Amino acid sequence: MQGRFKRDGSASAEPEPHGGAGPKTGSSSPQHAQNPGPAPSGDGGGPGRPGVSAAPTPAPPVKPPSGAPGPGSRVALRNWRISTRLVSLLALPVVAATSLGALRISDSMTDIQQLDNMKLLTDMTKQATALATALQDERDLSAGPLSHGGKASDYEVKGYEEKTDRARDNFINASEEVDSASKSGNLQGVRESLVGLATELDNLDRIRKAAYQSPNNSTQTVDAYHRLITQLLDLSQDMAEATSNPEMIQRTRALAAFSSAKEFSSVQRAVIAAALPASNTVAGSLSANDRLYADSALESEKSELSIFRNIYGDQGAEELITPIEDSNPIIESADTYAQRVLDNQNGLASLDKRSYKDWVDDSSTKIEQMKKIEHTLLEDMEQKARELRSASEREAIISGALILLVLGVSLVGAFVIARSMIRSLRRLQETANKVAQDRLPELVRQLSESDPQDVDTSVESVGVHSRDEIGQVASAFDDVHREAVRLASEQAMLRGNVNAMFTNLSRRSQGLIQRQLSLISELESREADPDQLSSLFKLDHLATRMRRNGENLLVLAGEEPGRRWTRPVPLVDVLRAAASEVEQYERIELSSVPTTEVAGRVVNDLVHLLAELLENATSFSSPQTKVKVTGHALPDGRVLIEIHDTGIGLSPEDLAAINERLASPPTVDVSVSRRMGLFVVGRLSQRHGIRIQLRPSDSGGTTALVMLPVDVAQGGKKPAPGKPGQAAVGAAAAAAAAG
Repeated sequence: MQGRFKRDGSASAEPEPHGGAGPKTGSSSPQHAQNPGPAPSGDGGGPGRPGVSAAPTPAPPVKPPSGAPGPGSRVALRNWRISTRLVSLLALPVVAATSLGALRISDSMTDIQQLDNMKLLTDMTKQATALATALQDERDLSAGPLSHGGKASDYEVKGYEEKTDRARDNFINASEEVDSASKSGNLQGVRESLVGLATELDNLDRIRKAAYQSPNNSTQTVDAYHRLITQLLDLSQDMAEATSNPEMIQRTRALAAFSSAKEFSSVQRAVIAAALPASNTVAGSLSANDRLYADSALESEKSELSIFRNIYGDQGAEELITPIEDSNPIIESADTYAQRVLDNQNGLASLDKRSYKDWVDDSSTKIEQMKKIEHTLLEDMEQKARELRSASEREAIISGALILLVLGVSLVGAFVIARSMIRSLRRLQETANKVAQDRLPELVRQLSESDPQDVDTSVESVGVHSRDEIGQVASAFDDVHREAVRLASEQAMLRGNVNAMFTNLSRRSQGLIQRQLSLISELESREADPDQLSSLFKLDHLATRMRRNGENLLVLAGEEPGRRWTRPVPLVDVLRAAASEVEQYERIELSSVPTTEVAGRVVNDLVHLLAELLENATSFSSPQTKVKVTGHALPDGRVLIEIHDTGIGLSPEDLAAINERLASPPTVDVSVSRRMGLFVVGRLSQRHGIRIQLRPSDSGGTTALVMLPVDVAQGGKKPAPGKPGQAAVGAAAAAAAAG
């Protein structure tokens, strides 16, 4: 009989019309509804046909405990990273400390700004004091000449006015700096005072024109100058607005009081100078109004000095004003003279005659000492402002340094703590991922491929041995890992026992079937009746398919055939042997099979593999169609076998899933028993490096591509040169398979 070939090299096998154990799906496949024909046996689905659930059975999803909430939103507190939680935990006290420090720095910066304004006002006060002194000198020293017929154009008077004008220009220039500073919102009150003072200074020329023009009425001129000088001296009072420092406020008020005392002393000098004659030969004349005005100035001087003592402090004030009150006979003499002149109406007549020059010289001694004291007060204020500014700067720097230190310590502490926690958590995570993705799968693979007793099942600890919660979780994970390894070992031993049962049952069945085939072959050789011979052929074919089912059990158990061919076998004989094991073998059409040989060690497995594919192709295509089998010898020595059917085909998703299972056969489980053909084909191809891929056929249906490697297709020999036409066809097929 054509195509008769026994894989074990013993008796021949006749193809039979029934049964089969190819890699096909159950009877519920939609293919059966459209293509009536022989129903496949219930051994499960095979590759490349509808109804095959090729995708691996997914692991059941991990369900949260009953009533437990899900992970929730990403922004939920429990989903924050550990480092984020630590930073958030430290954020509140750090922000509070930073805020307090920032407020302190802000206060220091405000103090610095105030002290900068204080320095500006101190310079302004110096200019105002200098201008007030110039006005006092102009008023007092020109009182005598102008009251006795002198003119403003006289050299002596003109010199005082020019000195005053220079002081006024310096004052106006200094006031522009205050005007610039006030634009930022500071020193608004001082600026308003300066605007009013500038207006009053514009009246200085008018005051000069009428200076001492009224006989016996020097008060008019003295008071006009006095009002202008008082406004200048009041600037020291405005200095208190620039700072909230009590010491600076005290010093500005003390300066204002002493400057006022000096002004009242200067008023007395001017009034008495205007009343005295140009020479000491005649007595002077002091009107009642001028006397009362000067006497009021004398009392005001005493009052301002008393205020100065109270503000500055008795001990410090006495030390400052000692030069004008004690141990200076000229000052004492001038004060006594002024006291006597102003005590009664005829004071000048009762005293020795003296000129206004003598009086001015004597009284100026006191004024000069008061100028020195005033200058000392200004210098003390300026020095104190510098000290306070330096102190504020130091305080701001210290506060900033403390804030930076707190932030640095907080961040470093958070970093160290977070690092220690994250390092443990990261190690736990990395170990868990490595166990889940590498160690445990590799151990399961070793257990499934080797004797469990020969596999090292020891569990490597995570390595986190702390006593905190992270260490406890790591310890729990080690326990879970050990339990998983133990269960995997038990499962491997169970699978080994099952495989052993499969092997024993299959070996026994194989022996019985082989004896049955031998008996059937003997009966076939002696039978002459064609009908009986046809029945024997069917029985022979059925036994052959039963043998293939038994061999499927060996493949499931990971065993190899007991006997192998020792010499190469032509590929055409291998294809015929595979076709002879298919129920509908008469529908299989071989064409263009290259003259190459298959290595003997692969013959039985290749026949089994091709038989499963052919069984599947005939089962899921119309009975009226042919299943075409072609072969192509490729230039590199490989051989491509194509099996074409004309079924309804498969979707791209099903093809991708089936090809994936063919490339990587799954672990043996219950689902494999329902798809035994698919599993067997994948196992056999993987055993010998044979590549199998299913593709949609151009004419409809499915094409199975079987790529035999060189060591299989050439039987260990060098590639034989093919025919010219075959080389071109083989090259095109190889390109299609590689794509």
